[in-house]
Amino acid sequence: MHRYRSHTCGALRESDIGKEVRLSGWCHRIRDHGGVLFIDLRDHYGITQAVIDPDSKAFKLAETLRSEWVIRIDGKTRKRPEGTENADLPTGQVEVYVSEIEVLGAAAELPMPVFGDADYPEDIRLKYRFLDLRREKLHNNIMLRGRVIDSIRKRMKDSGFFEFQTPILTASSPEGARDYLVPSRIHPGKFYALPQAPQQFKQLLMVAGFDRYFQIAPCFRDEDARADRSPGEFYQLDLEMSFVTQDDVFAAVEPVMRGVFEEFANGKSVTPKFPMIPYAEAISKYGSDKPDLRNPIVMQDVSEAFRGSGFKIFANILAGDSKAQVWAIPAPGGGNRAFADRMNSWAQGEGQPGLGYIFWRDGEEGGAGPLAKNIGPERTKQIADQLGLKVGDACFFVAGLPKNFYKFAGSARTKVGQELNLIAQDRFDFCWIVDFPMFEWNEEEKKIDFSHNPFSMPQMGVDEFLALDANDADKILGIKAYQYDIVCNGTELSSGAIRNHRPEVMEKAFGLAGYPKEVLEAKFGGMLNAFRLGAPPHGGIAPGIDRIVMLLAGEENLREVVLFPMNQKAEDLMMGAPAEVTPKQLKELSIRIDLPKKA
Repeated sequence: MHRYRSHTCGALRESDIGKEVRLSGWCHRIRDHGGVLFIDLRDHYGITQAVIDPDSKAFKLAETLRSEWVIRIDGKTRKRPEGTENADLPTGQVEVYVSEIEVLGAAAELPMPVFGDADYPEDIRLKYRFLDLRREKLHNNIMLRGRVIDSIRKRMKDSGFFEFQTPILTASSPEGARDYLVPSRIHPGKFYALPQAPQQFKQLLMVAGFDRYFQIAPCFRDEDARADRSPGEFYQLDLEMSFVTQDDVFAAVEPVMRGVFEEFANGKSVTPKFPMIPYAEAISKYGSDKPDLRNPIVMQDVSEAFRGSGFKIFANILAGDSKAQVWAIPAPGGGNRAFADRMNSWAQGEGQPGLGYIFWRDGEEGGAGPLAKNIGPERTKQIADQLGLKVGDACFFVAGLPKNFYKFAGSARTKVGQELNLIAQDRFDFCWIVDFPMFEWNEEEKKIDFSHNPFSMPQMGVDEFLALDANDADKILGIKAYQYDIVCNGTELSSGAIRNHRPEVMEKAFGLAGYPKEVLEAKFGGMLNAFRLGAPPHGGIAPGIDRIVMLLAGEENLREVVLFPMNQKAEDLMMGAPAEVTPKQLKELSIRIDLPKKA
């Protein structure tokens, strides 16, 4: 028999009854039932119940065992007594009557239990992450992650993509988040950088003629943590394609994303065909460029119902600026004063003066609330008809310049959906957000600037773009880019673009944003030189692996799907990183530490 096990702790079935077996694992739970000890023995594969009574020669040693001790047991498989079976375990029809125990690894007092799902402070969980990973839910999340990556890799290869690995030590990026820098010993005073993304390398692969590239790429960014973004490092499905239009990218990526989610959806439905929503429409309907389409609420412009009305606050806002609007946030089923007042209080907690509302109830079909009385029943009915509202419903309003209030309006839409339980929990709702503006007005510097990705191709002919007058701000601000996002359930999974592969177009784009040619050459000369030597039209995208797994696992924080995450301060509490290094190491790197003086 093998030194440690003949079977795993998830393998035994009724067909094994009567067999002498050997198992090794952790003492998951130990129970004393009137002098008979029951040990739930756990390994990666499952749990088997072991039984030791005083007649067993192993009983005395068994009495000393504690939770999370690692042991080996020998014994005979037998059927559990009738009525004690556990239908929740694959091994739940059998148990092992123990004849021998060997302690392989004793455990000191645990800083946190492994058995059960009780929540523990983040610092404890991260410092003892190896214990945390023994817990069933987290263990299953990590195994899910592995299966998801396997599925993605297979689907990409089946779709004709080739897997390549791009460099980890590279040059510092002049744009984007802060780099993690790596000092060079051989070249004193010079630094490598860990890649924020393989962006330039994957584009150079297209220039090199490889046509379809992908990798499960590690990315490193020195930025603050968020629930949907890990500090330090993260992984993405990085891909690029040559000789493609935006629609070609969609046609290649959408089946992969849909297929992966359908495979691991666990009964939830997945959008059969991802709708394409223009950026401007997403903002006006949902108040966000990453809308949660499980929420049925769609906002509308109801400015005409308030223009010249008796509600002077809104009427004056509309009269004072031609770009001002009043948006309505319908709340089906929210037609009572208590809910309306609660939403108004929430708005004040968000730093707003309040949230205007109308609600409809029996006997007040013309609308109730102060705002309804100010504008009168005719205008109130106009709003109800436009939004399809009825008795039992409510509606909330925000007014001003949409560019100033759309994010708050989007938050209010989400809050209404949550409070009224309108958000479906049994779906993965996908969409493409398209037609992003290429430029925006920088109010602080009073100049045109890039809206998001400066390397996207503009949605206009090359000759027309090159002929643009730098002083024609309105026309420039109206240009849309071939840039797109994948969004699922209100989470942005990735951004992508058809790349600006024409050097003269790139020079013009940066010139319109106020960057002289010499600045472009200094920062992106390598890429420009490659493009000057024959670059194909190309485009790509990079869905976040961590976010995909987070959605599929039903988690709200990336730390629940990452093996060894850092805390919010970008510290690895388990390994003690970042850490000081020795003077010898610093000397080898020609580095002297100059810490800021304490206040």
